[in-house]
Amino acid sequence: MNDSKAAVTPVSYVKTVDVRTLRAKGDPKRGQWIDVRSASEYATGHIPAATNIPLEQIDLRVDDLAQDEPIVLICKSGTRARVAAARLGPCGKDLVVLAGGTDAWIDAGYPVVASVASHWSLERQVRLGAGLLVALGVALSALVDARWIYLTGLIGVGLTFAGLTDFCPMGMLLGKMPWNRGMYCAKSGITSVGNEAAVAGDCWNGPAE
Repeated sequence: MNDSKAAVTPVSYVKTVDVRTLRAKGDPKRGQWIDVRSASEYATGHIPAATNIPLEQIDLRVDDLAQDEPIVLICKSGTRARVAAARLGPCGKDLVVLAGGTDAWIDAGYPVVASVASHWSLERQVRLGAGLLVALGVALSALVDARWIYLTGLIGVGLTFAGLTDFCPMGMLLGKMPWNRGMYCAKSGITSVGNEAAVAGDCWNGPAE
């Protein structure tokens, strides 16, 4: 798709739907609910029945979208969903943006599905971890031994490698940490299938009782 054409689509005129209206519809029997956040954001909590197509892939996956049925675009707060709507505008799709995004859905007290326990996406955790290691390397090089500066260089090389290969060892390591593992539901007391559980009301991290 030509991004220059998508850029001129009047984003402000995209149809919107509020969370209560969407909730009242239940599962999308017609059309699709598309979450355009990153895969790790989606894993930390997404609206039930929503399918993940990250914003950076939306142009390339038009054929995965419903042809003649409404498509609800969802992100964190609505901004990226509007960008996705702008990119898809020239395709002639029936697009609707969820006003307020997943944040509004959660604020309304509706359940989300999560495949990790942490509410921080892995990207955010990697950024924090990398930043702390860089700051630590600089501090230790100034206070203890100048050779600690190599730690910052190592982090830079690691981030460059991750960007070039789309393989992030730090992200994989963080994904195995206890706070990123599955959740359990208090009402059933059993582990959810596929390490997924509804994150609402009576759910917590840790072993089922």
